[in-house]
Amino acid sequence: MPATILDGNKIAAEIRAEAAAAVRSMSAAGIAPGLAVVLVGNNPASEIYVRGKVKSCEEVGIYSEKHTPPESVTTEDLLALVEDLNRRDEIDGILVQLPLPRQVDSKKVLLAVDPAKDVDGFHPMNVGFLSTQRPGLVPCTPAGIMEMLERSGIPVAGQEAVVVGRSDIVGKPMAMLLLNANATVTVCHSKTRDLAGVCRRADILVAAIGRAGLVTEHFVRPGATVVDVGMNRVTDAEEFARLFRGNLKREEMFRTKGSVLVGDVHPEVAEIAGAITPVPGGVGPLTIAMLMSNTVKAAKMRRGSIGAVA
Repeated sequence: MPATILDGNKIAAEIRAEAAAAVRSMSAAGIAPGLAVVLVGNNPASEIYVRGKVKSCEEVGIYSEKHTPPESVTTEDLLALVEDLNRRDEIDGILVQLPLPRQVDSKKVLLAVDPAKDVDGFHPMNVGFLSTQRPGLVPCTPAGIMEMLERSGIPVAGQEAVVVGRSDIVGKPMAMLLLNANATVTVCHSKTRDLAGVCRRADILVAAIGRAGLVTEHFVRPGATVVDVGMNRVTDAEEFARLFRGNLKREEMFRTKGSVLVGDVHPEVAEIAGAITPVPGGVGPLTIAMLMSNTVKAAKMRRGSIGAVA
């Protein structure tokens, strides 16, 4: 029996609606949450992401502004911009869109963001809060995945969870959130021996390694919940055939556009998993929805009205 599809668009809409309701009640008290996005240069993928974030702000009622320094920007210029945004009281969240140009010290810039305004949850102080279960801002993608599991009625406590990928943005915070929710967690990476064997133990398998269709049916225990964080564009005809041979809809799309999007999980996994996130329409929409939620949370925490919000 094919897997239950975990609809990220539907859950993201619920989260945005909750954020919009919170913004309305804050507005009644004279508080308007504000988000500043810093987008350097002309990276087309980054521009699409930022457009989506600004549009979401409009829908939810969050004030937003976009800062677009040139590709030639220096580390010092960006540090000065971040410092200015840190000082401005009407800005509750600061998001520096990655990647930054090669000449910029990205770590230095991210470290300069006020932890109370770090809506990406990347600052070491927020990482520390997460690992010690204190109130703070949590990275949007892993936080969105936890919301999806909870709202889909998928139990986490006592379950065996495997996270494939150890990035600071997804893999590590995902493992920490699952651990905090009382799962037994294994983190896998490029040096893991018998990756498929380790993954097959999982009740919940999170694939966040950035390799198209790496996780095949041999990696998945029948009935497991599979969360696909990957977003890979496939342009090679041979690679496309390995993933989508016989899928007429995708074949037509590949012929027309010359590329298709695929996650880190091979489409065949949908035949044996208990539940699975699609690509696109799974984890992606949740990331932006949680950014809205984090901006509202930052506004409330900065103004002392909460310790943290769910």
